[in-house]
Amino acid sequence: MPTGWTPIQMKRLRELNANEEEQNGSFPTSCDRNRAFQELEDCLVRRGKQRLDEMRNSTRRPALCRLESQLIEALIQSGFVQVVTPTILSKGLLAKMSITEDHPLAAQVFWLGENKCLRPMLAPNLYFILKDLIRIWEKPVRIFEVGSCFRKESQGAIHLSEFTMLDLVAMGLSEEERQQNLEQFTAVVMKAAGIRDYRLSSSESEVYGTMIDIEAGVNRIEVGSAAIGPHALDRAWGIVSPWVGIGFGLERLLMARENTNNLKSISKSLAYLDGVRLNI
Repeated sequence: MPTGWTPIQMKRLRELNANEEEQNGSFPTSCDRNRAFQELEDCLVRRGKQRLDEMRNSTRRPALCRLESQLIEALIQSGFVQVVTPTILSKGLLAKMSITEDHPLAAQVFWLGENKCLRPMLAPNLYFILKDLIRIWEKPVRIFEVGSCFRKESQGAIHLSEFTMLDLVAMGLSEEERQQNLEQFTAVVMKAAGIRDYRLSSSESEVYGTMIDIEAGVNRIEVGSAAIGPHALDRAWGIVSPWVGIGFGLERLLMARENTNNLKSISKSLAYLDGVRLNI
């Protein structure tokens, strides 16, 4: 009876970024399987070392860094202003996003003492800045931020405790412009990320309610979510202008673009460098 890879062998192949075809091996006997595994592991190790050598001998940066730069450039060219905000949030800012102690998301927050936390999202800081910029600048106001967020996610193929978000907001629009802008800004980001195959679909959020998800890649990974305002959350910030906002996960964008199921290999890591496992 044919046999496939053992769980330990499969784990190692995924660590070494074996492709789907390589992970679907089938062999007449366990001896054949073990021999094939050794040959494939040697090949994947050589492939990884070659990629590391190419990185050392060139100016290439890790894919996550390159993607961040590409997105920043594309958004600036589209009339957005980049902002940089603190990674530590106050409990009060989260409360303004409706995330109080009894909210389902409160258990996923990394708390630093009683009144501070690592930001689980960029939105509170962007709201804080927008309430002033909408007063100072001529409308519409377009801003974005790229930065780390932290959340106690359930372990899985598409979840990380530390991940990189891009949040963009255009505020002071006419109500007729919002959907058009949402589609336009999504297209700008997806083009910069090198992703052609994507679609928009409706979903529900514990914070924003009805949202629009951006799904991409062969496996239709959720790479971003969008919301349209005015929204009930706006009142806490004194904001009344119509707006559209979209948040993208950079690691998920890379997953969709590269068609990989190894999220950890393309995220911030001590075990990988630019997708290559270091214990080779």
